[in-house]
Amino acid sequence: MKASSRRVGGKLKQQVAVREHSVTADEPREHGGEDTGPSPQELLAASLASCTAITMEMYAERKGWDVGEMVVDVDYGPAQRGSPTRFVMQVQLPKELPEDQRDRLMQIAAKCPVHRALEGEVMFEESVELR
Repeated sequence: MKASSRRVGGKLKQQVAVREHSVTADEPREHGGEDTGPSPQELLAASLASCTAITMEMYAERKGWDVGEMVVDVDYGPAQRGSPTRFVMQVQLPKELPEDQRDRLMQIAAKCPVHRALEGEVMFEESVELR
């Protein structure tokens, strides 16, 4: 999977390309941007929220469960000196859903690829290409 980002107008505005899709990323005005799109950190929270929801939906579909509407909210707090990065996730499930299905869906939520990447060991490899 590959994503590319390049500045497009404005001070910090970025056009992010993934396959044939594009997303605008920017910083809020109070951080020097023009607020034309979510910040990269907000996109990280959005990635976790959407990945969790999709993973749960796919699992429920495979099981033949009619789960109705599910909502996943993620609040992201970046690491501060002396404390780790913090994600607070709230999953809203229909009250009619049986308890065993709710419990299983919450187990599955923690197995989404973004969740696993964030909780696991991460390696970075950087290089510079001159143009």
